[in-house]
Amino acid sequence: MKRNLVFSGIIALIVSMATLGVFSLVTRNSNTVRIEHISGTPSQSALYTLDENSKLVPLDFTQTAGKVVEGVVNIKSTQIYSAGRSQEGNIPDQFRDFFGDQFPQFFGPRSRGNTPDNRSGNPPTRVGTGSGVIISEDGYIVTNNHVVADADDLEVTLHDNRTYKAVVVGTDPTTDLALIRIKEKGLVPVPFANSDAVKVGEWVLAVGNPFSLNSTVTAGIVSAKGRNINILKEQYAVENFIQTDAAINPGNSGGALVNLEGGLIGINTAIASPTGSYSGYGFAVPVNIVNKVVEDLIKYGVVQRGVLGIMIRSVDGNLAREKDLPVLQGILVDSLMDNSAAGAAGIKVGDIITRVNDMEVNSSPELQGMVARYRPGEKVTLTVNRQGKEKVIDVILNNRQGNTALAAKEKSEAVNLLGAELETVDGALAKKLDIKGGVKVNKLFAGKLRKDTDAREGFIITKVDGDEVSSVKELEKKLENKKGGVMLEGVYEDVPGEYYYAFGM
Repeated sequence: MKRNLVFSGIIALIVSMATLGVFSLVTRNSNTVRIEHISGTPSQSALYTLDENSKLVPLDFTQTAGKVVEGVVNIKSTQIYSAGRSQEGNIPDQFRDFFGDQFPQFFGPRSRGNTPDNRSGNPPTRVGTGSGVIISEDGYIVTNNHVVADADDLEVTLHDNRTYKAVVVGTDPTTDLALIRIKEKGLVPVPFANSDAVKVGEWVLAVGNPFSLNSTVTAGIVSAKGRNINILKEQYAVENFIQTDAAINPGNSGGALVNLEGGLIGINTAIASPTGSYSGYGFAVPVNIVNKVVEDLIKYGVVQRGVLGIMIRSVDGNLAREKDLPVLQGILVDSLMDNSAAGAAGIKVGDIITRVNDMEVNSSPELQGMVARYRPGEKVTLTVNRQGKEKVIDVILNNRQGNTALAAKEKSEAVNLLGAELETVDGALAKKLDIKGGVKVNKLFAGKLRKDTDAREGFIITKVDGDEVSSVKELEKKLENKKGGVMLEGVYEDVPGEYYYAFGM
């Protein structure tokens, strides 16, 4: 007890000293009256920065803000609930864990209007708000996957308050990106910059719609690059975030992070905060990754992701001592996977990757972010340190199945009715689950599965009406011209047992 009293007394003394110190600064010259004149310098010129010629110039955000706000939109996402759909939808557990109890208020969806226990007779709904960035004059808008996930209706509001219905062109949960489109021409897109050229300490602006306050602009700097905050649940998630201290709050998700020239350098995606609101740590997907994802979704309907086929670890001081490595930075190749593209090219276990296409990489997120920009069949040049000697090796990337074929957008009218993004289960997963094959439900949209069953994302369909299916094409054949009741049988990767879902076609 005495110790606590003594400790409290010390704290009180320190606080008193701090208060007195401030007071003494204010009263030291109490006998002297000083009249301060307000400077004629405009408030926006109170800060300075260096231009490209190292000349000191006033720091002014007004031109940049004026350029960008027209290219950032508000997105309203509406979910309609039915029997069997839980109120939390399919929000990833990692997002809930990361944002704690505040997640439902962060970046949407936030509950408004009808609730699941309403007595109005109307279907219960949940409405969320987020942001998006116009990337073409003909209506393409990029946002976050978690902004549009599970939406039955999407409404886009432009800076000038025009509103449109939007459709989802495609999504990429592995980067938390989505592409949507509205029917309009003559829009003002935000031009893409080069996120590789972004430097730590560089001024940036975040533009979005926090708390439904449309066209909000905040300023900050690039705090770090190559951040992995382990927020995405996908098995092959790519996290290589730009970190910023520009204020990002609920509703900013999917908005723009731009440089002072008004070029898009990232899509604002998440914050690290104990409260769910701004605390100085925001994270954006680099635009060089965004560009690749968008191109693939427009051209192929799915993202084409090339892989090296290696297991890796970031090199640091501890790992260097443990393994007696010759360098303190880079990415250690821990093992080679089956049908490894890197192994076929000559990469060996123990190699330390230091550069990709002559760009330095110092961590696993940086390497993953670089490789994620390439498709199967494309070449990357790796510089590796092998027992102290540098080697340069060209690698032709594979897909996850171990070959260079591009993925096809496997979607028919029957699949449209299901309202699902489907993928043929690969051999490794089939072997792990002890099944002959199947079709995995990667995402659920408005359709039969969401409205009429309790099926959730990750369900692997193994049988249709008792007949085995091992590919999307087989599933399409089984459902083609199907009338009446349908029974799906299958499993989940993370839950034991078999599951059955029935609905009418």
